[in-house]
Amino acid sequence: MRVLLVNMPWSPIDLPSLALGILKRSVDEHVRDATCEVLHANLEFTDWITSRTEFTAEDYDYYALSSYFLGCGDWVFSSALYDDPEWREPEFVEVMTPKLRRSRMRMTRELHRLVPEFVTEVACRVVDQQPDVVGFTSTFQQNTAALAAARHIKRLAPHVVTVMGGANCDAEQGAAVHRNFPFVDYVVRGEGEDAFPRLLTALRDGDPAAAASIPGLCHRTTDSAHTANPMPAGPLPPAAILPPDYSGYFERLAASVARNWVEPKLVVEGARGCWWGEKHHCTFCGLNGSFMEFRSKSPDTFYREIMDLAERHQVLDMYVVDNILDMRYLSTVLPRIIDSGYDLRMHIEIKANMRRPQLQVLADAGLIYVQPGIESLNSRVLDLMDKGVSGCQNVRMLRDAAETGLSVSWNYLHGFPGETAEDYEPVIRQLPALEHLNPPVDLSARIAIERFSPYFKRPELGFTGLRPEEHYLFTYELSEAELHDLAYVFQAPERGIAEPTVTVLNDAIAAWKKHHADARLTHTDLRDRIVLVSRRPSFGWRTMELADPLATALFRLLDQPHTVVAMHRKLTAAAESSGGARCTPQDIEALLEEWVAHGVVFTDAGQYVHIAPAAVNQDLLRLDYMRHTHARDETTAGTEPAPAPALT
Repeated sequence: MRVLLVNMPWSPIDLPSLALGILKRSVDEHVRDATCEVLHANLEFTDWITSRTEFTAEDYDYYALSSYFLGCGDWVFSSALYDDPEWREPEFVEVMTPKLRRSRMRMTRELHRLVPEFVTEVACRVVDQQPDVVGFTSTFQQNTAALAAARHIKRLAPHVVTVMGGANCDAEQGAAVHRNFPFVDYVVRGEGEDAFPRLLTALRDGDPAAAASIPGLCHRTTDSAHTANPMPAGPLPPAAILPPDYSGYFERLAASVARNWVEPKLVVEGARGCWWGEKHHCTFCGLNGSFMEFRSKSPDTFYREIMDLAERHQVLDMYVVDNILDMRYLSTVLPRIIDSGYDLRMHIEIKANMRRPQLQVLADAGLIYVQPGIESLNSRVLDLMDKGVSGCQNVRMLRDAAETGLSVSWNYLHGFPGETAEDYEPVIRQLPALEHLNPPVDLSARIAIERFSPYFKRPELGFTGLRPEEHYLFTYELSEAELHDLAYVFQAPERGIAEPTVTVLNDAIAAWKKHHADARLTHTDLRDRIVLVSRRPSFGWRTMELADPLATALFRLLDQPHTVVAMHRKLTAAAESSGGARCTPQDIEALLEEWVAHGVVFTDAGQYVHIAPAAVNQDLLRLDYMRHTHARDETTAGTEPAPAPALT
């Protein structure tokens, strides 16, 4: 049995397909007398389209990633799916003209007219390889491209068995694909490394009854009627999650024009599901589909997979696809990576309430790109999301990441039922103080309603009458009822803050992004005093010194978020044990008010946290603070060489 797995556009070109890498290994290990290869049609498309247009790496990123919620990538290949180079172009232009710049509209329409020829060429190439089974993965904006290729392959070679799977085929989405596109023989819903080999074995043995027993599989009966088997009762155990086989990807990339566009990365997987989502499913999150249950590979298994992939492919950049880090790995896998001597550069998603020592472990292990799911800096809005963190904890994450050398990727979201302008105004006022920390990757975005999210499943949370996003209507020739099952993103009435507040918020974020590269705020703790250095457009001071015992003690407490009550209790206890002077809550409040005004401290929901990462002292050395420190040690108490204004 010959099996060909196809990775159509718009799969990212800098990453091999994890799904197809796992399926290839599962076929090789579990299906007797089967051979399996992967066709990297996303790279084929890159070479094909650049020979015909002025298509660039930026264009590919747009259709693969940036335009996801607009559906531009899927609409491009709808012309190939419906054999019409002008498929619903007037509807697309009418709806999308206000949303796309002129050059992007021109490129999208040009691609739409050209891609049917590409899909025909891919189908011919596939058929020439004489496969028995062709499998397509569909995630994000791969759906129409995969469907179009399946349709053309089936037209050229009706005997070839076509199979689809992936995130776009989970639960009711997969059933809708199978029900509406008869040229797709089977749809694997859910995790495929068990179901796909079982399907291939049944096909090889001519045993349709075996196929009918595979959980989640969509198939057709002898009279061509669509049938969807019940979804699996539970997820695969971690021991059943195979490592990927990326044979061929790096060689094909090396021969592609895309080699000049990207630095390739390995994709690794340690866990599936979300341990936070099992307890508190974030209201807007549609990840994990049918199975939220968190399960992770053993530390030994995951470490060995990482090392094996790095050694085999000689690639040190890795994208860890886990929705959330297994905290066990902090004391198991990551120390071994540190000791390995490999200079890995890794990206992973983490929880935003991790502490500085934990972040330092990540940084030392090469996990220099982290996505902590910050989403907001206001505690009340975070509570509406059920995030389980506070605004001050999120700011602390940004500060500690800067201190440990981690680059933070995060999004600012709005549009939550129940939020108000009053939730945003205090944060907006303080954003200029944060310009030295990693800004959001983009301006604040109104949340999208995603399938599988609590907002989708529970209308009592604030969203009712959901309809498929508008782009599905001019991409597919399906009724709205069928689109409702096929779609992942849904139109919903706007909730939360109104546009005036959104505009002010985004103006502040735009300024943050503009000033970030040159902005700076650091502190150095010299035991008897704390020195801060600032370069931020909204603050005129450049150096400040905290020399009063109350100020230094309070600043050190603000390494972690505290309320005034908690700070007063701790400072009073310290004074009683040391015989030092006591302070009042009013003393603390006065100092905090001054620090907030100078952009040294962030406050939200009654908590405070300082926002100055620890310095490595270059600024202090340049300002000659070390000389003054030495001089102070040798002078009498009556002399004071420090030139900076004191902030006490």
